[in-house]
Amino acid sequence: MNMNRIATIAAGALIAFMVVSSMLFVVDQRQFAVIYALGEIKEVVTEPGLKFKLPPPLQNVVLLDRRIQTLDSPESRPIFTAEKKSLVIDWLIKWRVKDPRQFIRNNGADMRNVENRLSPVVQAAFNEEVTKRTVLAVLATEREKVMNDVLRRLEDEAKQFGIEVVDVRIKRVD
Repeated sequence: MNMNRIATIAAGALIAFMVVSSMLFVVDQRQFAVIYALGEIKEVVTEPGLKFKLPPPLQNVVLLDRRIQTLDSPESRPIFTAEKKSLVIDWLIKWRVKDPRQFIRNNGADMRNVENRLSPVVQAAFNEEVTKRTVLAVLATEREKVMNDVLRRLEDEAKQFGIEVVDVRIKRVD
């Protein structure tokens, strides 16, 4: 009889430990935590530390990286200048999550989704800026202006994704 009582207490303690541990999560200073309740965003936690939530069927947590990310040009397509010369531009942009709610609504919790959607937008911005200029301007005299103009174009688009574009760079021009 005594052994059954000890086993019952041990099983109860183990179940209680599992429930309590499923209610705790840690937010790193490099992350946002988004708490879902039944598929709906309930709260965004921005402060680091140990946090509490309801057990998993009721609430789940998704962690988003708040550090600066790099998106490298996935493919190189020729862009025609004002002189109808073909240039292939390799670019990169630096971005970070600015609004976690907007980011998840538009892209889900996977960072690759936003990169797949952002690449064509960046390529289109480069197309628009390069077609206004000559080869010499793109390569030398207005290279910095091209990057700044693309950055300005991306600022409005980035808000729709819930991100902030920090920097735009032209790596190589062929």
